[in-house]
Amino acid sequence: MMLRMFAMLLALALAAPMVAEAQKPIKVGVPLPLSGPPALFGDPASKGAQMYVDELNAKGGVLGRKIELIIRDSKADANEAVRVAREMILKDNVDFLMGTLTSAEGPAVSVVAKENKIVFIAPIPKTDQLTAADKLHPYVFRIAANTTMEGRSAAEIVAKWPVTKVATIAFDYAYGQDVTKAFVDHIKKIKPSVQIVDQQWPKLGEQDYNPFINAQMAKKPEAIVSSIWGGFFVTYAKQGKALGMFDAVKYNFIGLGEAATPETTKSMGADYPVGIWGNSYDAFYWGETPAHREYTERLSKYLKDEYPSSWAIQGYTGMQFLAEGIKKAGSTDSDKVAKALLGLTIDTPIGKQTIREKDHQANRGQLYGKTVKDPKYPFAIMKPIEYVDPTKFMD
Repeated sequence: MMLRMFAMLLALALAAPMVAEAQKPIKVGVPLPLSGPPALFGDPASKGAQMYVDELNAKGGVLGRKIELIIRDSKADANEAVRVAREMILKDNVDFLMGTLTSAEGPAVSVVAKENKIVFIAPIPKTDQLTAADKLHPYVFRIAANTTMEGRSAAEIVAKWPVTKVATIAFDYAYGQDVTKAFVDHIKKIKPSVQIVDQQWPKLGEQDYNPFINAQMAKKPEAIVSSIWGGFFVTYAKQGKALGMFDAVKYNFIGLGEAATPETTKSMGADYPVGIWGNSYDAFYWGETPAHREYTERLSKYLKDEYPSSWAIQGYTGMQFLAEGIKKAGSTDSDKVAKALLGLTIDTPIGKQTIREKDHQANRGQLYGKTVKDPKYPFAIMKPIEYVDPTKFMD
């Protein structure tokens, strides 16, 4: 009898840590810009991630455990992103990382993930360098478009315009350099008559674009390809409009870096240069599928915004991939989850997405269109709006 009782007590003692572990939340560190101009994108992306987690937790979480997000302001700075990522790993004991916005932050945090052997999902950084062959490691995954996909998509659009003299402007860092190169290389291939008559390279975070605009307009381009993004685009576009830049190129202008997002057009109001082309990861007015319409309705209620953010979807989908990877792995062990993410296909609000095994890159396309005024909305929208499948631009 005593022996049986001892065995039962031992079993209970051994089971207690397992039960405690099962009740502990799965912690995910989320470094994203929550202040300054980059917060125009970073803040809604964090809220999209939180929305997905709230919905998942309401259904019981994953593997019987709730998910807890530890969200920190990366300030769109690579050094700060690295600092908070390390702090979340070492002090907050996060199980995974999901975040960063800029193409300086993403690769920097990827190194931290590699050092700590922790899965890192990048929902926004586009630079090809993040998952280039010499930078790729088992723990980094991107569910954003990359610069090759975006640059080539833009070239296909601009190639149809009646122009041959094209200028570019981009921040002088990984994203700007990579997307501009992808655009230039592709448009020269598909429309050899195009000449790149000028290229301007302001530093990341520049606030005075007047010298760059004046220098560019002196070269008399017929079209401009910009990848100035976020709140910085707002400043650049206002200064460009005041200098007559858009009129000079007859609105043959395409703003990459999501210059046609609803949050950008909303924030600029009457100052937005209606008639330019742009892109966005999402748009509440797209409504292409029942799944997207239903997601938009939930997002609108969650954010208490009739016209909800386009950036929420990147945080939402980033957490969706991570949760499905954990579920498939049946574990929160990063090595097992990393393997489960390879080739994983999920149903997102904008359709099926797959993370390729060979480069850990999702087949994430974007919406493109010319901006117009629509009487239904107090700001510019893209119309017609088209989702560009990136598959043919991925290799």
